[in-house]
Amino acid sequence: MAVRNRQVANFTITSDQWAAGKVGRRVVEALRGWGYRADEEEVKDVCRLLVEPAVADEGKRISVHVADQDARALVVALSHRPSPAPHDDVLTRIAAIPITASCGTDAAPDGRRVWALMDTQLKATPLVQP
Repeated sequence: MAVRNRQVANFTITSDQWAAGKVGRRVVEALRGWGYRADEEEVKDVCRLLVEPAVADEGKRISVHVADQDARALVVALSHRPSPAPHDDVLTRIAAIPITASCGTDAAPDGRRVWALMDTQLKATPLVQP
């Protein structure tokens, strides 16, 4: 997977029961920093669903990659565990969240990747009073 010419944020966290909350908060912070306004609860819900399969793969860490383009945010979670167990219903659950534009998963040599592309809105430019 290659992402170019975008604002990006990348981080690695420990794969544990708190991982989903940490990822949700950091993704929301990144989107705010880029000037995007999104339904933060929906962003956190999508992140939770992206991270659950990675935690279930029982690796030691999870890598998260966030990128933006044209009022959309791509979030990818990588489990770092080869030969992951299937997690069949995760895409249906991610797609059911209204902010989700598309989602997918694949197994790579370095673990399972689960991703979602989320619609966001650009913040309105404040009006300057004369």
